[in-house]
Amino acid sequence: MSVLLWLIQLILIPLLSPLCIGIVRKIKAKFQNRTGASVLQPYRDLWKLFQKDEVISKDASWIFKFAPYFIYSITVILGASIPIFSTIFYPNLLSDILVVIYLIALGTFFLALAGMDSGSAFGGFGSSREMTVAALTEGGLMFSILTLAFAAHSTNLFVIAKNISSLSFFSFAPIILAFGAFIITMLSETSRFPFDNPATHLELTMIHEAMILEYSGKRLALIEWAAANKFLIFLSLGANLFFPWGMSLTNCLSDTLLALFLFAVKILILCVFVAVLESSIAKFRFFRLPDLLFTSFILSIISISLII
Repeated sequence: MSVLLWLIQLILIPLLSPLCIGIVRKIKAKFQNRTGASVLQPYRDLWKLFQKDEVISKDASWIFKFAPYFIYSITVILGASIPIFSTIFYPNLLSDILVVIYLIALGTFFLALAGMDSGSAFGGFGSSREMTVAALTEGGLMFSILTLAFAAHSTNLFVIAKNISSLSFFSFAPIILAFGAFIITMLSETSRFPFDNPATHLELTMIHEAMILEYSGKRLALIEWAAANKFLIFLSLGANLFFPWGMSLTNCLSDTLLALFLFAVKILILCVFVAVLESSIAKFRFFRLPDLLFTSFILSIISISLII
């Protein structure tokens, strides 16, 4: 049974991540009085890209060719290393806070490196913007999760989820503050509003899209799939670290099915939240982004001070 649960844990993120992107797009379309594409459209887009041929610049090195496979592999590893529906995988060494954050940063680094590798002007300024935003984001991300580590007396994500679920309601004030900081960093890391517009190709606004303009075919499919995986990974961290109720504490089938259902409900709520937020605000100017990221860092520091 444990092997089956581990296999579910391994495939759940890449299996459901395109659906989350489709749900967010569908809700945003409704807010814009459009019908919008089906929530399954991201799956069709990926299938179409996997069928297409690739065009690779003659100036591109092995980094450009290798990066999509590496970035996608990192997201799959991360998906198997975070609490999704059960806390029984706590001996996992990859589930430490620092390991998870460094894996996220490593994927960002290789994406920026691939953006510059082909010599494209768009890729260069996209990579520059990405590294600037990432450098300001990592502190807020680390300290927002560190708040939970102090509250749970562990840096293992599975242990954190298990211990946070047993806290009293009156202990959640600093955790709510940390969740606010985490939401800001999540929007930054996943290239959502107000940091980036995932639906644009305008040179003055794009960050993520600028880095992947030179990709096509199968490698572009892997990059897009990895971005969807990263989005669901952050949604899962927000749902199961800050609000870990309903996770299975055993390998019992009935508990696992209930935990999967509750996980789907929490993810759906967060998808609706992201869609409503993106439909309510405009993208910030690039030079205003450090102020918002600094706010995330300050919220994390305040939440830590309330715990210790």
